[in-house]
Amino acid sequence: MHALWGEIDRRLLIKIGTAGLAALALPGAARAMMAQGFTHGVASGEPGANSVLLWTRYAAASDSALTAEISESPDFAKIAGGGTVTAKGDGDHIAKITVDGLEPGRWYFYRFVAPDGTKSLTGRTRTLPQGATSAFNLALFSCSNLPFGWFNAYGHAAARQDIDLVIHVGDYLYEYPAGDYPAAEQKVPGREVQPAGELVALADYRLRYAAYRADPDLQRLHQLFPMIAQWDDHEFANDAWKGGAENHNAGEGSWTDRIAAAERAHTEWMPVSDTRWRHYQVGDLATIFLPETRVTARDKPFEISDILHDTRDPAAALKQFAEGAYRDPARQLMGQTQENWLADGLAASTRSSTRWQVCAQQIVMGSLFTPPESRGWFGADMAENVRRRVAASQIAAKAGLPLNMDSWDGYPAARSRLLAAAQAADADFVTLSGDSHNAWAFDLSEGGKPAGVEIGGHSVTSPGFETYTPGISDEMRVTALRRSSPQLKWANTQDRGYVSVALTRDRVTANWHNLGTIRDRSLALKDTHSMTVQRGRRMYDAA
Repeated sequence: MHALWGEIDRRLLIKIGTAGLAALALPGAARAMMAQGFTHGVASGEPGANSVLLWTRYAAASDSALTAEISESPDFAKIAGGGTVTAKGDGDHIAKITVDGLEPGRWYFYRFVAPDGTKSLTGRTRTLPQGATSAFNLALFSCSNLPFGWFNAYGHAAARQDIDLVIHVGDYLYEYPAGDYPAAEQKVPGREVQPAGELVALADYRLRYAAYRADPDLQRLHQLFPMIAQWDDHEFANDAWKGGAENHNAGEGSWTDRIAAAERAHTEWMPVSDTRWRHYQVGDLATIFLPETRVTARDKPFEISDILHDTRDPAAALKQFAEGAYRDPARQLMGQTQENWLADGLAASTRSSTRWQVCAQQIVMGSLFTPPESRGWFGADMAENVRRRVAASQIAAKAGLPLNMDSWDGYPAARSRLLAAAQAADADFVTLSGDSHNAWAFDLSEGGKPAGVEIGGHSVTSPGFETYTPGISDEMRVTALRRSSPQLKWANTQDRGYVSVALTRDRVTANWHNLGTIRDRSLALKDTHSMTVQRGRRMYDAA
């Protein structure tokens, strides 16, 4: 088997033998001939104890009725479930079907069969366990900008033997036109996206998903593991909120129409349900909540530059803001309906004696403050707009205001309500996050008491602090950030990768895997950093 993918799970190898290896063979010309009409492989998601959603795309001149088959063996000698689903032209030829009646905690193989008998790739998926569960392993991903580099993080995870469920917390793709982000000189050769322009209409978003889903490492990850996924801002436009986005203007039409187009393409191309927020029960080990923090109820993010506009006393203006509008309890991130759903879910989870309450959401929840040292990180020849932003962030920090108003830091009242709900439920709360492109470990607190921990995942390819502060070492940045941000227990501000999260009955261990490069296709790891939280402590063990 190709070295890029490594071994399939040894537990499954015992069961499937060489026939199973052939069924899960690598992408290539021979496989393309076998799966003519199936253009983007297969995927699965939305697992339950007795069900799973299956996905494929079958391109044809007209609507096509496909047969989905699921089996415990790769030769499909005994069909355990399936059904008929139509790949419709007006749905971009996507076919999605939820298969019920499956056994809990079990690996399955699945495929689709076209009207002419052509078969798709064979995929592998699993149902969630039911009842007493001793261990379960997650893989956390975010922020995969294709032109910035190779999706080596996806490839590395796809070669592993110990992942049960993949979680993607957003920025699965980016909306920018070619040559914008990254600029032409930053783009990795061979990493092209379509369409060349910015994504605005439904056809644009569909084509960009098609370009990303053609990536072999991403296809392989989807083929081998079920994924639960939530969008962040770039599935719509940068810094999206309910009424607009930083990267949306009147010349691009209605924001409501753009949201509808982006959401439709996401729902078509991803193995996800039509529900914006949802939860998953992993036996008695964990409840995984997947909230939506972008376009349902989020109020417009604050901008420090707006607060300082035309003021003669910046310090006084920021102090007034910090003590007033910044803490307005009426400001929403998720909205009251979703807040109630999550608070009720946390309470129900603990009442049922579930060991861990995991919130897989998009944005950093811990507090980050601009270090005083950062004024010298950007060089003497910094552009004037950069100089202004650096100066403003320094003044904001002195007023007790955080670094990033687009994260939970910009919605402190909403964050307090969530963490207080976790405390009231006596939850062993673990939040997973993405968005920032860097890796973080935070102890979360509310009212001076521990409320849980955050596992902040770094990006698959999108650049982090290291790009904007050349010549400053990771150690210097992290030391300064930890000094200015008491909740921060560890960080990596220079590497790309992903996080594996091992859930057991008494502890959760986060493993930040840092890839050696994204400029070339390689599965070589640079290193891994691990941190653990014990059940009942609600803070990380000493690093």
